[in-house]
Amino acid sequence: MVYISGEEMSRYAGQIYLDNWITPYLDISDWEFYDLSVASRDRTDDKVLKECIAAGKRIGAIYKEPTITPTSEQAASMGLKKAWGSPNGAMRAGWNGITISRDTIHIPGMDLGFKNPVLFDRHAVGGEYQATFKIVGPGRTTTIFTPKDGGKPITVDDRELTDECNAVVSYHNPYDNVVPMAHHFFSRCLEANVTPYVVTKKTVFKWQEELWKKMKKVFDEHYKKKYLKAGLLSKCGGELQHFLSDVATMQLIRWSDGGFGMCAHNYDGDVLTDEIAQIHRSPGFLTSVLNGVNDDGSIIKEFEASHGTVTDMWYAHLKGEETSLNPLSMMEALIGAIRHSVVLNNGPEEVSEFANILRTAIHQQMTTPGKASRDLSGPTGLTTEEFAAAVKERVDKKVLDRAPPTKVVVPVSKESVDMELVKQMFASLDTNGDGTINLDEFVVALRKLGITPRKDLI
Repeated sequence: MVYISGEEMSRYAGQIYLDNWITPYLDISDWEFYDLSVASRDRTDDKVLKECIAAGKRIGAIYKEPTITPTSEQAASMGLKKAWGSPNGAMRAGWNGITISRDTIHIPGMDLGFKNPVLFDRHAVGGEYQATFKIVGPGRTTTIFTPKDGGKPITVDDRELTDECNAVVSYHNPYDNVVPMAHHFFSRCLEANVTPYVVTKKTVFKWQEELWKKMKKVFDEHYKKKYLKAGLLSKCGGELQHFLSDVATMQLIRWSDGGFGMCAHNYDGDVLTDEIAQIHRSPGFLTSVLNGVNDDGSIIKEFEASHGTVTDMWYAHLKGEETSLNPLSMMEALIGAIRHSVVLNNGPEEVSEFANILRTAIHQQMTTPGKASRDLSGPTGLTTEEFAAAVKERVDKKVLDRAPPTKVVVPVSKESVDMELVKQMFASLDTNGDGTINLDEFVVALRKLGITPRKDLI
């Protein structure tokens, strides 16, 4: 899989999680690592971003830490060549992005904003995020469409500007991928047993009617009978329901039981999922997955935390102060990427089993009274480093006694043995320094070598 490093506190914590929760248990020699910090982008003239996109397209399973999109002031203070734009648009285009899925995370034993899952899919391309603009004075602006096949040009808009200051903005919504987005959205809502809703502002923004028509056509032809059979349309007249975006904002607050899904345009989806995050507790309790389609039809998935780089905590860390980062959103993303890599590569089921063990250990630690991160437990909560150690202890209890995968052991001749290193290893295991290895020390050695016998195989 592809691992994209980011910035600030999320990068610092991400390394702690790798060192404590991943590398002691998984062989990650086939992972490809890329540094997408603004310093790296600046140093490489954004070549690293192109390398990330190429690797993600080739491999299909991507984990991305939060990154900085610098303002002009930050670019100046950091000594950057320019204020580099957000990498997300380039990634979404490079991976043929269909939708960004942002869903509520639920932890057994923890009461959050929505009692049951809320699924949300957001059109991943076009709209305001790919707009161009100019601030201009009085005059005239004309938008002309020229057909690729050489047909007659069409005037899309022609207007006179009379104000002294005007923002002229141009963007479009590409709709070819709405059909695969519809299949993705309706399939997973059906699997999760939730009722789907499509959200637009098509009464005012007439161009959004096309998205609704395409979504409804897919639903009626491929999913309506399945939803009726499952009883998921009983509260909406047996039909797929459309919400105006302002109605959706009110329903999100009212429907605290959850158990529904929504699909919207790019910008509306961004705003509405921010509202979901605030209702559910924070952005850290939402997943964020970019879903794309590769040339061979395989699914590209990029998993990332739904929060930023946690700048305030990073500055506190630089001052030597204690920090307590909630790892949930970052680790749900990393675990998701690991599981998707198993699917794409027909990998061993043991890797998925480990991912489940790690997720359970994190959830259990987060519901331990007074011993979660401090956003949950208050001042008695654990620091970033203490939380990592506590979760590792839980994982150790589950994993270390499990039989390791069978490995080919290559015989080593006596002449090739580095006796000095052997002596160092022996000394590290001979904790009482008596020149022998007792039973407890031998068990430690077996664990370090990864050859601990399983109890159920003895």
